[in-house]
Amino acid sequence: MNSPASDSTTGPDRTYDIVVYGVTGFVGRLTAKYLAEHAPAETRIALAGRSTARVQATQKELGPKAAQWSVIEADATDIASVEAMARSTRVVITTVGPYAKYGLALATACAEAGTDYVDLTGEVLFARASIDANHEIAQRTGARIVHSCGFDSVPSDIGVHALYEAVTADNAGELTDTTLVVTSMSGGVSGGTIDSLRGQIEAMKKNKQARRIAARPYSLSPDRGLEPQLGRQLDTVLIDGKKIDPSVRGWKAPFVMASYNTRVVRRSNALRDWAYGKQFRYSEVMSVGSSFASLLFAGALSVGLFVGVSAMTILPGKILDRVLPKPGTGPSEKVREKGHFTVDLYTLTTSGARYRARVKASGDPGYKATAVMLAESALALVFGGDALPKASGVLTPATAIGDVLIDRLNAAGMEIWAKRN
Repeated sequence: MNSPASDSTTGPDRTYDIVVYGVTGFVGRLTAKYLAEHAPAETRIALAGRSTARVQATQKELGPKAAQWSVIEADATDIASVEAMARSTRVVITTVGPYAKYGLALATACAEAGTDYVDLTGEVLFARASIDANHEIAQRTGARIVHSCGFDSVPSDIGVHALYEAVTADNAGELTDTTLVVTSMSGGVSGGTIDSLRGQIEAMKKNKQARRIAARPYSLSPDRGLEPQLGRQLDTVLIDGKKIDPSVRGWKAPFVMASYNTRVVRRSNALRDWAYGKQFRYSEVMSVGSSFASLLFAGALSVGLFVGVSAMTILPGKILDRVLPKPGTGPSEKVREKGHFTVDLYTLTTSGARYRARVKASGDPGYKATAVMLAESALALVFGGDALPKASGVLTPATAIGDVLIDRLNAAGMEIWAKRN
């Protein structure tokens, strides 16, 4: 393992290498536990939250290694405390959401301090606000503000990155129609995820401009005017697997996270000056089997998704509070351990070649596996050194970490590869 990298803004003069902010929350605790078990011994880590007593109580649950870590008191509503935390460390991991409510001040503080930052957001409105507020600042200070380093949106973004690398290595042209298929997935849902979704829906109900941003396929891109005109790109589609790739069987249903993940991947393409290709079209779906009944199942899932989102839009908050998981809660340890996901990505290149990539992990996608992806993203920024992409600003997992993250995740037990199909 390399020693922590040094540069003018995030070198060893900082007190810590990593601060985990939100450690008393569900995913924050899992992330800190992973670091306690897997971070190199020389990694300087601190735990942060708005209550020192609660952070210390969580710290006691993390084992002897974490007992040596420092504790920082910081409150998202206290800008001075957030800024001081950002200046103290090389990387901030934050799991404090909803990010639209609690996240922007910290992202801005990190951008201004030249501090690298990773989070778990799947909120398109927050990501857009952070891009507008922080991209130019972070470019100037050298900070890497990396949103969406969990199940939203590492498998999507890194999976397409792996495809691109394989196609480029073979000199096989550019990517065109590219589709992620959730081949299998099992896991639970947390109150924090639901709370973030509700927050976005409430914002869109109140603000017409917010609805427009959320609906645009290039809503996270640097400049929509420079994007190619590829016609409508819908997130909620039913599609016959054979149209994705001749090897894929059965009809595929809409994937609930597609409306966010697709925009992250398109931002990666734009940030790379459309290296994936100017005809790159990207979508995400999920498998419901390959039998003759798959069309029926896919249609039923599509209707269920529509009904669920509509209910959250229409029903009063008091009713939703009674039936939905509470923030700070999540699936049991048994569910987390039994969970898993496999996503397969397929692309057709301009030379007519077909490629396939796979991203696979054991553990609940949104919790155990996400804690691995988030922690390894931060460790990659600390230890990646010259192997990291030469980029700063508000970035994506692929454009900020790229191959370094793939290598670390494979070493951590995930499976990530791409090859000609």
